[in-house]
Amino acid sequence: MAITSYPFDGQTVTESQFSQLFREAADSGVASSSTASSFSVSADGATMTVKVQPGFAILRGHAVLSTAVETLTIATAGTSARSDRVVLRLDPAANSIVLAVLQGVAGGAIPSPTQTDTGVYELPLATITVGANITAITTAAVDKERVFVGNTVGAWTNRTRPTTPRFGKLGLNYDTDTWEFWDGAAWAPLVASVSWSSLTGRPNTFPPSSHSHAWDDLTGRPSTMPPTAHKHAWGDVTGTPSAYPPETHSHTWSSITSKPSTFPPSGHSHSGYLEAGDTISWANGSKKPHSNSASGSGTWYAVWVEGDGTFCRNTSSIRYKENVRDIEIRPADVLALRPRVYDRKPTEEKPEARRDEFGLIAEEVAETLPEIVTYDEEGRIDALRYDLLGVALVPVVQDQAARIARLEARIEELARAS
Repeated sequence: MAITSYPFDGQTVTESQFSQLFREAADSGVASSSTASSFSVSADGATMTVKVQPGFAILRGHAVLSTAVETLTIATAGTSARSDRVVLRLDPAANSIVLAVLQGVAGGAIPSPTQTDTGVYELPLATITVGANITAITTAAVDKERVFVGNTVGAWTNRTRPTTPRFGKLGLNYDTDTWEFWDGAAWAPLVASVSWSSLTGRPNTFPPSSHSHAWDDLTGRPSTMPPTAHKHAWGDVTGTPSAYPPETHSHTWSSITSKPSTFPPSGHSHSGYLEAGDTISWANGSKKPHSNSASGSGTWYAVWVEGDGTFCRNTSSIRYKENVRDIEIRPADVLALRPRVYDRKPTEEKPEARRDEFGLIAEEVAETLPEIVTYDEEGRIDALRYDLLGVALVPVVQDQAARIARLEARIEELARAS
């Protein structure tokens, strides 16, 4: 018989015929909203299992209903990563639709579902990334890939588009947030995007057409118009002088030719500089040092030399200070200092080394009392602030004074007790 029709009363209708009839009414997929939890796969992060939520689905014209959360075990991880796949499996020979896990191979691709027209048909629900030597499946390892049905217009991602769409199948791709349809060969956007680069015959430039503007129509026009920078040909200038005596001017050093390579100094003196009694501004506490002897009455200062060679006086008044706060110096750190005797290394100016100098080694001081260590421009330990060593000794003296006071009090207490 060339023509077959069904289902009618008094007629035997087979499973295959009903399946063929229903699949024309609905594609295979989860019968729910794409945002619902139906047959959604998740991990608890503590075991090698995943959970599948209840739901209703259609597989090649057959229906499956789950009313409780199902737990699936993922095979033990190996020494290399692999990808497994959770599917709904239709097996007409067994008259069943069940949940199953397709186990991948180490380093291989995601297992492909079986999707025959009359035999086994598998609907993918999620991909599970099984890392090397893991003992639990995490949420990040589960990649949902459900396909949804339930209306004539579908909704999907790039990975879950219908596998056998018919020409004109329409749906919302929520990976790209665009409507698309099957044009027989590929998924095409329902509304094609138009960019400037996709236009043909477009001009490269848009020169304005000939036009004019009334002066009164212009805004922001100047009230006066001083001439802009311009030039005149020498021949156009009248009344030019016959000669041009040079005016006061200057020359840059680089423009001077035949200049000598060296300049030996002529006889001169340094009056007023580093002379006895000469001074400079007191700004910032600075004053020129001189060769006066420290005798007689008056005010005297210790002289500092800053890193750039600038001389300045050592001041202690609160007038020159701000952000004053206490600092804790442990007496043990000061008592740990080691006085040393050493020889100075010779230099070109002083080839004979100075011997048996008495002092401290800055690197050793930095270990216990870094507050009095100074550094050079390259951040290397360079010198010590010997003037601050006396300040560092104050806590030592105070500590010893306190110890003596306690001992004296103890001795008096023992004397009274005896």
